[in-house]
Amino acid sequence: MKKGYLAISYSNRPLFDNEIESLKKLFKNNDLELLVFVDKYNFKANQEKEMMKTAFDEIDNSDFLIAELTTKSIGVGIEIGYAFAKKMPIIYLHKNNAVYSTTASGSSTYNVEYGNEFDLYKSMEKLLAQLK
Repeated sequence: MKKGYLAISYSNRPLFDNEIESLKKLFKNNDLELLVFVDKYNFKANQEKEMMKTAFDEIDNSDFLIAELTTKSIGVGIEIGYAFAKKMPIIYLHKNNAVYSTTASGSSTYNVEYGNEFDLYKSMEKLLAQLK
């Protein structure tokens, strides 16, 4: 089963409940696994090295990376850079009213701009068919 790693800002994660639920449903319907790193793991402030090692290990065990960057995030940028160095397909997600990240877009294989969770589902459904 192919696996996607979802990189999203920990502090902004609650703002994207609908979008993440939509992605989870889409992945389940397509027999794919979605790892939402910030939902699966919790680290204390002094566990930075363990957190990044775990993130990199999980990216290594994934087939592609999805980076939700409607809100800027240094951590997601690092995850994109790591996946890019590994020559992994990267999907840059952002709402249509978000500040566009040229660095994220320049490092990504695909760029998905969406208005809501329904737009996201439709756009990602087409894209996942290509990645399967």
